[in-house]
Amino acid sequence: MRKLYNKTLSCALVAAMVLSLPVAGLTVKADAVSDASPEDVYVSFGADLKDDEKEKVMDLLGVDEDELENYTVGEITNEDEHKYLGEYLDDSVIGSRALSSVVVVIGNEGDGIDVETKNISYCTPGMYTNALITAGIKDADVIVAGPFEITGTAALVGAMRAYAELTGETISAESMDTAVNELVVTSQMAQDGNISADDVEQLMAFVKAKVVEENLDNDEAISKAIDQGAEELGITVTDEEKQTIISLMKKINGLDLDLDSMKEQAKDLFNKLEDMGIDKEQAKNFFQKIVDALTEFFGNLFN
Repeated sequence: MRKLYNKTLSCALVAAMVLSLPVAGLTVKADAVSDASPEDVYVSFGADLKDDEKEKVMDLLGVDEDELENYTVGEITNEDEHKYLGEYLDDSVIGSRALSSVVVVIGNEGDGIDVETKNISYCTPGMYTNALITAGIKDADVIVAGPFEITGTAALVGAMRAYAELTGETISAESMDTAVNELVVTSQMAQDGNISADDVEQLMAFVKAKVVEENLDNDEAISKAIDQGAEELGITVTDEEKQTIISLMKKINGLDLDLDSMKEQAKDLFNKLEDMGIDKEQAKNFFQKIVDALTEFFGNLFN
């Protein structure tokens, strides 16, 4: 599997559990940190940030240095990156410096996951959100930032650790590993250029929901789900990509995922169509086509 990912840099960690275009439903409120109770805020810094880089990152995260002592603060090291990503990415891709940072703010029940990225070049907010759901994270605002444009490999683990510490909930090693695996797979598929980032996000949400709801655990059934999603999105998935998704979905099938959270995530993803620059009538028709195809396992998305 590592061979598949060596050819390009790929964003892989934020949170370990998890659209380049900022859209409603996936953008964190600017006042998410300032309005939150300090006990609900966790800031995780890349351990190798220089002083001026850390200052830049804090500004992007909306964290005031004077308030930093009131929050829970941690860091992600390059050793952590290699530990969690080593199975999926070559050491040269992971690099030698942990720079990406993340702030996690715990929300109210039903708020869902909102992700915003700043100076992150390969992982989109939707990819992070999908991976965070796989890790079992719920109801949180997450901002991922780098001091300059970077891939963002340290952030996913930071977000998962932050959520676990703030809520007291345990994120299993299997969930963390699967979330990292998912983020690597989705970011690599988008970087390969065969499928757009937006389509990768929607395809992954579609297949994952179908796998969880229908307990799909064999190659043939998962392959059919991939084919159905690809047909509705009007995209082509290569045989190599399909096998990679199948392997990932078998791992996801073994997790105790919340289908309702996944449905809400799907709603956010599909609500982005009009914001992608598609003609309104075209977006309406395409949107309805997908909704009709997904009704049986996503329920009534927009009521």
